Amino acid sequence: MSEARLPTDIWVMAQVRRCHAEGRPAFVLRKGERTGGLVLLKVNRLDGTALVLTQQRDLDGRLGWMVAAGKGPVPEAEADAYLERATRRDPDLWLVEVEDPKGEPPFEGPLITLG
Repeated sequence: MSEARLPTDIWVMAQVRRCHAEGRPAFVLRKGERTGGLVLLKVNRLDGTALVLTQQRDLDGRLGWMVAAGKGPVPEAEADAYLERATRRDPDLWLVEVEDPKGEPPFEGPLITLG
């Protein structure tokens, strides 16, 4: 049996509001499919680099984040180019940007690494 999940639009807006409450600027750059669109997250480090993360589930089905562009922070122009290519491939994607000089993922779920 599959677990019940919040629609993407409600989940994203709740996360953005939580960021604002914590003093982290967060912006929805692009709204995707309302109920089940995948979320890509750009963590802008405000130093010309950004970390691009994609929403994933681990082997146990828990929500987490995986680095999508490079192996860590990349130049911001490279991050933006990745997001542009991703939205051309999948028009249902949600794009969210959060400003955090430390580059820490602000949303629930651990950073999932391979290997």
